[in-house]
Amino acid sequence: MLTPPNSLKSRKELDAELGGAARAWLDEALAEAAHEAAGAAATPGAPRPEASPYATPPWELRYAAAGRHCGPEHADSVRSLLLVEARAPLSSVTRLYEQGTAAERRAVLLTLHLLGLGDTALPLVEDALRANDTRLVAAAVGPYGADHLDPHAWRHAVLKCLFTEVPVAAVARLADRARGDAELARMLGDFAAERTAAGRPVPEDLRTVLALTTSTAAPAPTEES
Repeated sequence: MLTPPNSLKSRKELDAELGGAARAWLDEALAEAAHEAAGAAATPGAPRPEASPYATPPWELRYAAAGRHCGPEHADSVRSLLLVEARAPLSSVTRLYEQGTAAERRAVLLTLHLLGLGDTALPLVEDALRANDTRLVAAAVGPYGADHLDPHAWRHAVLKCLFTEVPVAAVARLADRARGDAELARMLGDFAAERTAAGRPVPEDLRTVLALTTSTAAPAPTEES
């Protein structure tokens, strides 16, 4: 079973774990990303370069090379820092997702909530939820998905996690969104019945989510309490 995605590491944490050559590479990569962001801020509204071998911003090339220079265990965090430092617009985020490897797509999904894109990046989350790659599914149900998926899509995302054995611990704000959701409870019941009829075990995570749907919000404290 897939473990939930690890938390993204800060620059300070990365500096403590990376070797000298990797730190130097990261310094240069972040400087290029900051330069891109500064240029965009200086000419607001100006189009960013289109994707081509001659116009792709240097920081986007660094994004693809992060695992090679900083190690695959740090690649998500490095790529996330680059996206934030570059203040990546939707065009760059979409390009990196659509043209990237699964690992590169995962880093985009894990960072969406930090980029101030509103709901404009939802198509990327929806694409990831249609995939069978559990790394992408787990990243798609993170904070951005929790904030922007509508109730219908979010319920199906939870079921996708159960079906693909992505731990529901990966679902951001699960308790808040599942609380009192009778429709989600019905869908979970149907899913459990199908599993039982097929002679397959009902995932423990399903019972966990079902219990959340019947819970209620804690009462607000009174002046006397």
